[in-house]
Amino acid sequence: MAVTLHDVAGLAGVSIKTVSNVINDYPHIRPATREKVEAAIAQLGYTPNLTARNLRSGRTGAIALAVPDLSLAYFAELAAEVIREAEAAGVVVLVEQTGADRTRELELLRSPRLKLTDGLIFSPLGMGQDDAAALDVNFPMVLLGERIFDGPTDHVTMRNVEAARAATEYLIAQGRRRIAVVGAHEGELIGSAALRLQGYREALDAAGIAYDDSIIGYTTLWHRANGARSMRELLAAGAEFDAVFGLNDTLALGAMRVLQESGRRVPDDVAVLGFDGLDEAEYSIPSLTTVDPGREWIARTAVSTLLARIAGDADAPPRTLLADYRILQRESAPAS
Repeated sequence: MAVTLHDVAGLAGVSIKTVSNVINDYPHIRPATREKVEAAIAQLGYTPNLTARNLRSGRTGAIALAVPDLSLAYFAELAAEVIREAEAAGVVVLVEQTGADRTRELELLRSPRLKLTDGLIFSPLGMGQDDAAALDVNFPMVLLGERIFDGPTDHVTMRNVEAARAATEYLIAQGRRRIAVVGAHEGELIGSAALRLQGYREALDAAGIAYDDSIIGYTTLWHRANGARSMRELLAAGAEFDAVFGLNDTLALGAMRVLQESGRRVPDDVAVLGFDGLDEAEYSIPSLTTVDPGREWIARTAVSTLLARIAGDADAPPRTLLADYRILQRESAPAS
């Protein structure tokens, strides 16, 4: 039969209430009493009934994380870091994949599955600014990404414009004047691609370099194959450039492979710089210079912010929390 609180209390010679206080780490317990109870727990092999405890507290001990696509390395690494941070706080993470589909993202916000969790970390890709009102939900939520701003929930995100401007300025400082872009989204006004392209253009303007749409490679999802395809299209069109700014690392890696296949030397002929600070970027040949946008900080801050809301910080106004960034200098675009 399962060991109960009553069994532990009887062996330790204390009340059931005292055993409960020890298990819940109540601070005002005499050390000798705590030692007796802990020894009884160890001897009997007692395991607290977490389900019953959660029912009493009204919490599940789990949070949800919704991301567009785990085949994209950025979201896979982000999910791993969120899980690591949550586990350190004693919380389980249930991961949802939305496929970057607006309908599925909106359905998720109304899904009964969320009742299995205490809150949601949500990274939409299909939804847009016009959907901000849909984020006004009756459960704790932290928003990630660059699709919706100034919404009714906490927002943890990166400094896309500033980081992309710094990346472009870095290439300009290496003497590069024809900097191609891979990963732009046709007609996008709000989103990672639009914001990073804005930072790129700001850096060109500040340096007195004219913007040239003929060296902007457009694509859809930011997969390595799309980066390769976009680079092939630029080369086939006869575009001339001495550097490439991939709007994420996987695009940059795909583009760099095509450059090497075409006989162009990286970085001698063409410097290449990515964005995201993915683990794999350090091990490409040559290793990829990239922008680390603060992914670890984003994961840590998203978890801690959500847990604070769950713990009762529900009435505080929503906040926008911005990560710092840094450029990781490697072989594909070394500092001069």
